[in-house]
Amino acid sequence: MPLKRFKTGIAGTTKFVDEAKIWVKAGDGGKGCVSFGRGKFIPKGKADGGDGGKGGDILLSGDPHLSTLLEFSFPGHFKAENGEPGGKRKRSGRRGADFVIRVPMGTTVKDVETGALIQDVTAEEQKCVVAKGGKGGRGNARFTSSTNPSPSRAGEGQKGEQRRLSLELKLLADVGLIGYPNVGKSTLMARISSARPKIADYPFTTIIPNLGVAKSGEFSQFVVGDLPGLVEGAHRGAGLGVRFLRHIERTNLVIHLIDISDPCCSDPIENFRSVNRELEAFSVSLLDKAQLVALNKIDLKHVRGRIQELKERFEAMEIQLFPISALTGEGVEDLMREVIHRVEEGRERGLERV
Repeated sequence: MPLKRFKTGIAGTTKFVDEAKIWVKAGDGGKGCVSFGRGKFIPKGKADGGDGGKGGDILLSGDPHLSTLLEFSFPGHFKAENGEPGGKRKRSGRRGADFVIRVPMGTTVKDVETGALIQDVTAEEQKCVVAKGGKGGRGNARFTSSTNPSPSRAGEGQKGEQRRLSLELKLLADVGLIGYPNVGKSTLMARISSARPKIADYPFTTIIPNLGVAKSGEFSQFVVGDLPGLVEGAHRGAGLGVRFLRHIERTNLVIHLIDISDPCCSDPIENFRSVNRELEAFSVSLLDKAQLVALNKIDLKHVRGRIQELKERFEAMEIQLFPISALTGEGVEDLMREVIHRVEEGRERGLERV
């Protein structure tokens, strides 16, 4: 079944931002009211002051139409509405309006001071409270007693929570493209989807992750992420470092591209192992993800001549090698059939991108 291509939002984004810090302040509770109604045999009148309204909460909500934390590039301050004071005749003050901050799905929220994880926003319209509004103060009607029907005190509203938050975006993709710089990940991305990442013949042309959606048949589709190339020491920040590695964490399957087109390139098996060492050094769990290995650029004569040799070497490691040319499309359908099979198999087992 021919592979259909669909556009997606990230590839056309002018600037991709996947980290941000913001300051949030929930609303303060309204002050309780001191008020006295007229009452028989009560010189000061009977206390009838109402309670103050609760301050508004700060919430985060997942938005499928957002794909970057760009709007949080500069230190943002977000404040919810305060609760209104209580009124006469036991009227309660109005509750402060909540403030909802919309973030891309896949955003991890942490407290800057403690480093504690507050929420992982992974679903559309998923809402979480990150700062609670203060309770409203009690009006003087709450303090009446048989011996004191006219108390002249009321409660002050509680202060709303305030905190600094760290936002970190990890892309929600079914499949991630990994490998050394300039091995053809962007070309393969353009081949299987309508995303148009930057393609050039020098390393690190992909400096931001790109997303695309590929579909085969009537229902089978998957989200694929073209992730910036790896270099040795990436887990320590070399190259694009952890800015690349963390986006693999949510994928269930990775396509590992190998390129031997450069006569001076090192042993492809060692390149394969080197990339996996970087994955392991960043997080051991990354090695648990299924990998499909593809030998790219077989349209070149000297690469095609080594297909059988490399197939045998990878098979000795119990790894199937898919020879492809992302440029011409040769072998890509075979690779994509296996990708779709693995993705659907994972869905049947109930796997989610976590």
